[in-house]
Amino acid sequence: MTDTTAPSAVPSAAPATTTTDAHSRMAAATLALTLPGDTVLYLLLPMYAAHFGVSLAEAGVLLAANRLVRIVGYGWVARFYARRGDRPTCTLAAIAATLSALGYATLSGFWALVPLRLLWGLAFAALNLSTQAMATADPRGTARRNGRSRAIIAIGPVVALPLGAWCADMWGPRVIFFVLTLASLLGVATARKLPAHPHPVPATPRRLRLPGSLDVWSFLEGFTLDGLFIIGLSYLGKDLMPAGSVVVAGAVLALRYLGEIVLSPVGGRLAERFGAERVLVTLSLLTTVVLVGFGAGWIWSCAAAIVVLRALQLPLLPPIVALRTPGPGRVQALAARSVWRDIGAGTGPLLAGLVLPLVSPLWIYTVPALLLAVAALACARPNAN
Repeated sequence: MTDTTAPSAVPSAAPATTTTDAHSRMAAATLALTLPGDTVLYLLLPMYAAHFGVSLAEAGVLLAANRLVRIVGYGWVARFYARRGDRPTCTLAAIAATLSALGYATLSGFWALVPLRLLWGLAFAALNLSTQAMATADPRGTARRNGRSRAIIAIGPVVALPLGAWCADMWGPRVIFFVLTLASLLGVATARKLPAHPHPVPATPRRLRLPGSLDVWSFLEGFTLDGLFIIGLSYLGKDLMPAGSVVVAGAVLALRYLGEIVLSPVGGRLAERFGAERVLVTLSLLTTVVLVGFGAGWIWSCAAAIVVLRALQLPLLPPIVALRTPGPGRVQALAARSVWRDIGAGTGPLLAGLVLPLVSPLWIYTVPALLLAVAALACARPNAN
């Protein structure tokens, strides 16, 4: 007797995966259209602080404010996102990004800009959470979708940074933010195409617990690659860099995102083939070696290697989180790891600014690099969380 049930199961899986792929692309496109307002501000605010009516010290606080509010507000954003779903949450976030970009174009002074940075911080938390949740909604192909999602997101900064630098060089730092306001409005339109269904949450709230191995790895990854490395590159390489302009600086920053476009999908495919945990451990150990070399004085060659390794690692954590938290706690677990990365990325520059003038760079980069290696190995243990 012919079995007619098996063939019908195969076609039913494909449409679900195709729908998940489409939603993942749309969430990534929304973030790609709204993120440039922030990345261009990182480029222009320190260089043109007086044009925005702030001191250089105030500019540093403004650039850190969006991370600080995410550390506090990610839990609230995750609960709102779980209750309301992607379409309303991302629509509100894209509107907030639009208002922020318009404010960067028109407002001056520290106290006028602080609310915009806090608003953007919460908006990014929602948009970033949506991209991860959409990419991990179907357990099949999560690493592949995460790699592609990171590549789509990076398109926005790659286009906006050189354009913003050129506009600032020609007409001052404000004009580009009018353009980015229009881009964020397009982000509102793409957010309206996302699904509106809520995400299930655990029946009881999770109790306070000590950080697990994935939390520690997320913290150290943000601390080293988004904190110590970025500040150290500027500090240690300042005597080696050629005299440049805002255009050169914009092009250099854009190359970091270009690396994500090219290499994040590669990292996703490696994870699909060899397993996300195995690839994470391997790349983290390689990063450890390169960070030690960076501290030892091989500035530019190791910096290039770090950019490559960072881009390859970006799509790896969400699939691991989704695999280990497959039930209603997935959204909260993704948010928790983002919080730990933000804490690391926020404390890294603070520590670097204090110790780089006083301590040998070899020690500054070797110790966190070894801790990153230990944390990565801990993530590979059975039942690690």
